[in-house]
Amino acid sequence: MAIKLKYSEEQLIEMLAQGNRQAFSVLYDNYSRALLGVVKKNIPDDEISEDVLQDSFIKIWNNRLMYDESKGRLYTWMLNIVRNTSIDYLRSKQNKMDEKIQRNDGNVQEINRSVNVQQNIDNIGIKTIVDTLKEDQRILIDMAYFKGYTQEELAKELDMPLGTVKTRMRAALTVLRKLIR
Repeated sequence: MAIKLKYSEEQLIEMLAQGNRQAFSVLYDNYSRALLGVVKKNIPDDEISEDVLQDSFIKIWNNRLMYDESKGRLYTWMLNIVRNTSIDYLRSKQNKMDEKIQRNDGNVQEINRSVNVQQNIDNIGIKTIVDTLKEDQRILIDMAYFKGYTQEELAKELDMPLGTVKTRMRAALTVLRKLIR
């Protein structure tokens, strides 16, 4: 379905240069779908891709005086802005944080499963064997294996160097192996 432009490209460019908001509205109405398709190739999430498109149109409006007809068509210029904004988003700290959050969303199910695992561990007696360890080793094993702490988190939580946590963890596991055999 082709949308008929109200203005020629030259008229649109001239009106944009004058800061005409109606021209910008026409520009958005005529090009936003095509440009959103470009964004979605890199960013499939609907909400984020629409945000990136909005940021792109803000950049288009703010930089409208920098458009140079001699270097290419208006659509090509806008396409480059949209593509660069998409790439900027993908490289941004916010995107990296969003990816980490999405990866961690699956952990909720794992936590729910850990309740069942805890019950099974109690049934087979491993918790009883862990309870025979020295207190510092028992705390590390309990927090790491039964509560899901990483070694880095243990170091912060227990206020000890990471190397010490790793050494004590290794020693505790060695003792556990001997006790289980």
